[in-house]
Amino acid sequence: MSNPLSDMERPDVIFAIGTNMTGCHPVAATRIKKAQDKGAMMIVADPRRIPLAQRADLHLQLNVGTDVALLLGMAHVIAREGLVNESFIAARTTESGAFLEHVKRFTPQWAESICGVPAADIETAALAYGRADRGAIFYTLGITEHICGVDNVQSLCNLALMTGHIGRPGTGINPMRGQNNIQGAGDAGGLPNNYVGFQPVDDPANQARFSKAYGRQIDGERGITKVRALDYAAEGKMKAMVICGENTVVSDPDRHHCEKALKNLDTLVVIDIFKTETAELADVVLPASAWAETDGVFTNTERRIQRVRAAVPAHGESKPEWWILSQIARRMELPGFEYESAKDVFNELCSLSEIYRGVDWDKAGEAKYHWPVPAEGHPGTPRLHEEDFPTPSGKGTFKRVEFREPAEVVDDDFPVWLTTGRRLQHYHTRTMTGRAGMHYFVPQETLEVHPADADAWGLKHGGRVKMASKRGEVELAVEVTDRSPRGTVFCSFSFGDTPVNELTGAGYDPITETAELKVCPVKLVAVT
Repeated sequence: MSNPLSDMERPDVIFAIGTNMTGCHPVAATRIKKAQDKGAMMIVADPRRIPLAQRADLHLQLNVGTDVALLLGMAHVIAREGLVNESFIAARTTESGAFLEHVKRFTPQWAESICGVPAADIETAALAYGRADRGAIFYTLGITEHICGVDNVQSLCNLALMTGHIGRPGTGINPMRGQNNIQGAGDAGGLPNNYVGFQPVDDPANQARFSKAYGRQIDGERGITKVRALDYAAEGKMKAMVICGENTVVSDPDRHHCEKALKNLDTLVVIDIFKTETAELADVVLPASAWAETDGVFTNTERRIQRVRAAVPAHGESKPEWWILSQIARRMELPGFEYESAKDVFNELCSLSEIYRGVDWDKAGEAKYHWPVPAEGHPGTPRLHEEDFPTPSGKGTFKRVEFREPAEVVDDDFPVWLTTGRRLQHYHTRTMTGRAGMHYFVPQETLEVHPADADAWGLKHGGRVKMASKRGEVELAVEVTDRSPRGTVFCSFSFGDTPVNELTGAGYDPITETAELKVCPVKLVAVT
């Protein structure tokens, strides 16, 4: 997030797109509600009538997978109406001329023909965001889990650069992180393309510095993504894998491919706090201690560094993940893993990362830092991009994007759009909430079907339906509701006994290799 969570209460105009915030980030979403109470206008772009859309001043109910068309239409209106922030563009951006010429092609009428949102509503949304003193963008996986996920994010960046809604209170581009320490995992180098602190591995200077720090020559090429790793495993090119704290079998797309890949490994090691569906396939399961049993540091969605302390002893023989991984490395006779505590690990991170440089274990427990904290004594940076951007020129770059259809589109054989997501009552793959009594509220997965579609397809509320894509089929209960529009159905991927992700995974973003989980053509057959 470019801005702190406290800034969520300060916009004049809120633009929430691809985010079921009240279901997936219910605590943070209370700040959006407070902003509305103070008079902020809220625009929500989502195919479904989610609770956030029901609260919205304007709901842009777009067709699944058409975000780029909508955002290009909005950019066209902002440019056409002279709402670009000329001084901001001149001082802090590049490639603006080519971009503004580019968006002349994409009228609201053109956008309506693709995304299904009335041109008048596109105009209203663009004018509101463009005229706002403080416009803020919020998004989550509804933007990124597409083959055009990067294009979607760059389109949002273009809107912020056009208007200067960045680097100030109550503005910004704010992706809400979907898991509790996913930000911290990226900060700590859990990415194939970056060292700790988002330092590119293919930069020769970084390669030399980390080779010196680790005492061994480090390959300067980017690593592979999990998508590629599973492909290699399925092809027999990868022999062993360690999966730590992730229920891959349930959460990843194309479950048949995923299970085939994991079963094809010579050795699969799973480190987790419960015996998940993925752990059931493992050759070795190593029990990890839970968060309340572990000393460590979380970095949350607003880049805030949070020290945590073990409150209770670890259960049974479970150990912290840092200890388990260090012990594996020692038994492989790999140097550099002689850690004695979480403090040792965190302080190494701080010594090697510019954005953590001014923090250490003790300071992380004393103050609420938002990174970057580039030097000792620095107060932290709650708000990014106030003066420049992290580019060689210090300027933000406009990107010219084009609309692309999803990897698969509906046809006579698979005439219905499926989109997936999460539910308030169950978190991710239910590794924890499935063991905490939440089944009382949502005991099974259901498929949202519009009432008119249910009538046309012979489906009844509470009845059963088989849903199939090109990759597989699942059976689940029907929920007749107008939350989902005609021609589109919705369900979550939380229930392992209803493996919805057997159906998804037709394509991946070419840059990030993020799976297209939000768009999948399916067919439905009533179970009699």
